[in-house]
Amino acid sequence: MVCHRWTLAAVLFAAACSSPDDRSPVGPEHPPVDRQEGAGPVPPGSGNLERDRHERLARSLARAMRDPGFRATIHREIAASTVGESKIHLQQLMNRNGASERRRLAQLAGESEASITADLDRGAAVEIYLPVPAHRQRWRGDDQILVATAEQDGDAPVAFDLMGRRFTLSPDRPPATPVLIVSRAEARFGPQPESLGCVFECGGGGSGGGGGTPAAGQGLYLTQTKFTSTFESWFKGSPEFEVHILGPTTPGASTMTTYQCAGEHAGGAYAFDQNSTTWTGNALLFSPTQLDQYRATHGSEGFRIFVVEDDDTSCEIKIDSTRTTALLDALSLVYGNFTGAKDSTLSVTQRILKKAPTFARIFRAITSWFKTNDDPVGNAVEDVTAAQFYFTGANWVVKGENTQTNGALKLEMK
Repeated sequence: MVCHRWTLAAVLFAAACSSPDDRSPVGPEHPPVDRQEGAGPVPPGSGNLERDRHERLARSLARAMRDPGFRATIHREIAASTVGESKIHLQQLMNRNGASERRRLAQLAGESEASITADLDRGAAVEIYLPVPAHRQRWRGDDQILVATAEQDGDAPVAFDLMGRRFTLSPDRPPATPVLIVSRAEARFGPQPESLGCVFECGGGGSGGGGGTPAAGQGLYLTQTKFTSTFESWFKGSPEFEVHILGPTTPGASTMTTYQCAGEHAGGAYAFDQNSTTWTGNALLFSPTQLDQYRATHGSEGFRIFVVEDDDTSCEIKIDSTRTTALLDALSLVYGNFTGAKDSTLSVTQRILKKAPTFARIFRAITSWFKTNDDPVGNAVEDVTAAQFYFTGANWVVKGENTQTNGALKLEMK
């Protein structure tokens, strides 16, 4: 047929001259795509080696999942996973049985085993999972699935259908079609250490679920939270909130480090798992021994209570130091130097937590250059009036970038 430029003819042309590759990639449900880029090889590299690597792996997995047997393997592994959100360590899966799964992936994807091996081995651990709970419940190993990847919160995920066609998904809402995400591993696969990110005594006096009680004295506990957001895009799954006790690297120094971390993977009494904007429980932040040792080392200078939404290695803050310094400097204009905390003894058996001056404001060099997408939720400041706005009993507000209030905490000495 001949296609003309007249308006009516253009409509007929669009209907008659479209190809199957211009249609929705999977089944009857059209994913909300910003742009369909068609079949063919992955476009030239973006310059981000990890992003390019994950995109190649996502495309290879998608093409391999045309095979019902391979899809059944992925579905079975997800169903059997004991890791949070049913995550799978991709390298471990591909290396099983003498790397037979790796060879199978390469063959089904139409790639050389050498290229698949290079992508699996050249960087950090990779995890695959369905981050949207409704998708995990719905997908049963059928061909109604996309394989996607995205590096940072706010990115538009790049997705592939089972023909290997490339799409750009909405960063704001997931499609109706289930999405299997390929990304840098956030989960810890394997044995968990007793406690992560601690200085001084690290035992915590208890084990499991944040329910331990120190042997003597009063420790600092987190018992309730409320945040304005999860600070997590849909393709990142459940949030990973962590509370870090930050202090100067040496007495009086402006550089700071984590003295203790509390979070999902912190271990012992420091463990707590918050998967929404609110949480109630009993998580130790700083033990009596740690409080005593901090006071002996740093005198009257307070420590910071800093909340992050972690998108990388558990209990390691990886945020641009300049960004965090700007956050803390802005707070000092409002609250002066009283943006820290310290315990104060009321009696032999009773302590309280109160605001205290602190001058530490710069992350030590090990994290200054490592820019990932950990989100600084904010620094906790004692402000009962503002905190009560969020929930009864809150006593510290969490102030983020540009002094924005991002939530509140209930902190108790007990």
